[in-house]
Amino acid sequence: MLSSCLPLPGPDMERSALGEQACAAPHLRAALNGMGLGLLTFNRSLEILFANDRLATTLEIPPMAADRAMSLPEVLEGSAALTAAAVQRVQEACLAAIAASGGHRSTIPVLSGQASRFFALEVARLDDGHWMASFEEVTARHTAEASAIELAMHDPLTGLPNRELFHRRAVAALAEAAQDGTAQDGAGPAVLLIDLDRFKAVNDTLGHPVGDALLRLVAKRLRSVLRSGDVVARIGGDEFALLVPPIPEPVDLAQLAKRIVDVLGRSYLIDGHLVNIGASIGVAQAPRDGHGHSQVLRSADLALYHAKQSGRSTWSFFEPQMDARALARRALEIDLRRALALREFELHYQPQVDLGTNAIVGFEALLRWRHPGRGLVPPADFIPLAEEIGLIVPLGEWVLREACCAATRWPPGMSVAVNVSPHQFADTARLVRLVAKSLEASGLPGHRLEIEITESVLLRHEQAVLTALHSLRAMGVRMAMDDFGTGYSSLSQLYSFPFDKIKIDRSFVRDRGDAAGQAAIIRAITALGASLGMATIAEGVETSEQLARIRAEGCTSVQGYLFSRPVPVDQVDRLIFEFAGRRSASNTVG
Repeated sequence: MLSSCLPLPGPDMERSALGEQACAAPHLRAALNGMGLGLLTFNRSLEILFANDRLATTLEIPPMAADRAMSLPEVLEGSAALTAAAVQRVQEACLAAIAASGGHRSTIPVLSGQASRFFALEVARLDDGHWMASFEEVTARHTAEASAIELAMHDPLTGLPNRELFHRRAVAALAEAAQDGTAQDGAGPAVLLIDLDRFKAVNDTLGHPVGDALLRLVAKRLRSVLRSGDVVARIGGDEFALLVPPIPEPVDLAQLAKRIVDVLGRSYLIDGHLVNIGASIGVAQAPRDGHGHSQVLRSADLALYHAKQSGRSTWSFFEPQMDARALARRALEIDLRRALALREFELHYQPQVDLGTNAIVGFEALLRWRHPGRGLVPPADFIPLAEEIGLIVPLGEWVLREACCAATRWPPGMSVAVNVSPHQFADTARLVRLVAKSLEASGLPGHRLEIEITESVLLRHEQAVLTALHSLRAMGVRMAMDDFGTGYSSLSQLYSFPFDKIKIDRSFVRDRGDAAGQAAIIRAITALGASLGMATIAEGVETSEQLARIRAEGCTSVQGYLFSRPVPVDQVDRLIFEFAGRRSASNTVG
């Protein structure tokens, strides 16, 4: 082992204060040797003035003669724990501290053999003008920290890399491709963003444990399609991303996307449940679709949005026009948020006519947006966006309050029908309070308000929705099932709650070249409604031929352009008056 006072200085050799005290005081020498750090002092020429016993243990230095001066490199080169590269780094750190007349801290990695080791080095300047270096092996700490970092970079549910690690690897891959020239002519690394279709329905209907199990199976299937160099990550709730090394031909990326859609679209068996979902994929490739990670990821996200708009369970490559559409959509979103505050929305009302009496019995309230620059924006252009960005709830609440107030000015027998979005049923208690307050504030009797809902409302949180519907029914409010026959399980939904009215979707009313088939469907719906004590109303009636067919099949009421287009609130009174006049004239002629 090294002497506890190494080396023994000659008559004219300088001696550090620490070295002199250690050699002169046995108790101080024992204290220094008992330290948990390997310790040595040295001068400007890197000659060692003192070394404690722990240094030899820490750095695995063999016994050396203590009767001559030794240099720092000479001692460290005999270490079995340090490689030549590590010795070089220690020497450079000590020289840097001398040059700066200060200190230095660093971790010295020793990467050799089967295992890597790490030593913490700290160099400090002493008061007498010499320097002290301390060594501590921190392999266990470094390994634990690296393990913690590794865990923090992975999704705990699936074990896949998370968003942060995916970001780092994508940045590195794009930078490497740009540097070595492989990302030429659009053949650089590619990003595939994968979003699961119908995953939320699985969580809502079967519960989060099944949803979690499904995500783990999805991760397993994605691993099965990986090729050498591919990186797959979970970057969100039901969102995954795939980083693909440079692929020369887009057709190869298309085949990969097709393979993923096919694999993820196959049935899953989870806890006795047969689960079916799909996957939509957006594909972007550098440098054609962007040079940096952020640009490529944004392009892939726009392509994913296009895939979802195209019907889901498919894939889409980024195209430049998608960017223009995204900018237009963003502008529309900004205008939509502003419109609610500036009161640019208005309600138009379409009459509903009883076929038995030929009288208007009510109106459906239909939302319109009068944009200062775009004019009257069709609902199909902004309702889906309002639902997506979370504006549909406050917008729907405004519609309900406004419609109730308007209906109080109509003849007592007339009702108003209001569509309620499925998003409003996410908080059923809030919806029930809204209806109660709207009726109270307007003074409209509950039986003159009709709430229209689609079948999809009953598919989620069914018990909570049924409870809310019964609460509304207790206020006298009537219920209508909208778009009947176009949803998931119409008949079972009719039996789950006693609706007052069934609305026959316009797709069964318009002329499609199959008059006999359409008549049979309408006949079946009206017969079903009659057997359950529910009225039926057909929407979208535009011609006298359609009206005759509807009347012949037993439908109780209709609405459509044949009678009137939706009109602003200030034209409702005139419409009621004109319709009553036509009815009176018809009765007189009869």
